[in-house]
Amino acid sequence: MRALALCLFGLTIASSDAATAQTKLPAKSAPGANEVRYFTSIDGLMNGNADVVLKETRQGKNVTAAVLDVCYPAEKGSDRKDRFVANLTVNGASLTGTTQSLGDKLPVAVKLQRKQTGDNFEFKGQITVGQTVTEVASADNSDLSEKEFQDNQTTDDGVTPAPKDFTEVSPESIGVRVKLEAAPDFLRSLKGQDVEVGLSSLAVSCDALRAGQQTINLTVDPERAAALMAKAKATPGVVAAGWTSGAVEIDRAIRFAAAEWRDGEKINRERIATAVSGVLARTLSAKPSASSWSANTGKLKLVFKRPSQLYPVLDLTETIEITALVSLDKPGPSDRLMLWVSSPVIATTDESPGPKLNLSEDSSGDEEGGEPKDDNGSVEALAREFKGQRWDSDKSVWK
Repeated sequence: MRALALCLFGLTIASSDAATAQTKLPAKSAPGANEVRYFTSIDGLMNGNADVVLKETRQGKNVTAAVLDVCYPAEKGSDRKDRFVANLTVNGASLTGTTQSLGDKLPVAVKLQRKQTGDNFEFKGQITVGQTVTEVASADNSDLSEKEFQDNQTTDDGVTPAPKDFTEVSPESIGVRVKLEAAPDFLRSLKGQDVEVGLSSLAVSCDALRAGQQTINLTVDPERAAALMAKAKATPGVVAAGWTSGAVEIDRAIRFAAAEWRDGEKINRERIATAVSGVLARTLSAKPSASSWSANTGKLKLVFKRPSQLYPVLDLTETIEITALVSLDKPGPSDRLMLWVSSPVIATTDESPGPKLNLSEDSSGDEEGGEPKDDNGSVEALAREFKGQRWDSDKSVWK
């Protein structure tokens, strides 16, 4: 807990910015009635990486009960979070309590003095986690009503179990909401499977710790997405599964009749790859170099090469990479397919005979390995080739 000693140097339960942004409700509780108020937000606590909620139950101006909930990085610079929830004993202005951190099982002791001046509150004292004692000095804090607090707690992981189509979610992207205690077994069950797990979704956020569940993001071949979701939903501890946003940008997609591009019930991927490659070779004025389908994600990677016009006498070569994805245009049976292609990413190298000129890419590129370039009307050309439609974002229809 050395990180706690280095970072946990001040507790500001609500910053002045938050105080001005959060307007209190004018309604007051009836005299003698219990009222719940909250202090949220942190300024400076653990370099701003901690998440604090202090819940107070009051009768008038007197605090009758208090709970302090602190979520923080388990180690300095780590994405792994630890958390403690302490039920505090109220004795006048004194708030004290002991507990244990939920992750690392470290003993926690809280000793705070609370002072109200008008509508602002000051907290002073100590918080001890393990062997680390932290001095707390926080002034000018403001509180929230129950309604204000609950309104700020709304979160949406974007999991959509039954979307009407793939215009707002991506056919290869799946979200699985699972209870924290069941997440390790669920993740182990994915080992050896043709599926990719989003690394960032493995980090358990403070919201996930408080909710008791996290959302794991998966990327899978669209042809196997429905089966994967059905299997996930049958797994103990899984709360929900559905499609989420992913690679597909609808403005770079086309929709077209499926009949001509199928072999029975299966999409004829090789025929589609050949057609897409031919169109892109023309629009990019380049020669196809390689193509491959990902067994995990169902994405098609296309590589093209063409002479660079940057400095013609050097005979430099531009290598162009484009990713494509084809699927049904909606979950379940459909007589339409949807094709998405990424923006081209171009890298310039020296592939001429003899000694090579070593080139470095500019650091201003939007994507690693090169900068996305104009595709010379490739999406429109694909729409013509496949006799397809493009998405009208103004009217929210295919046209």
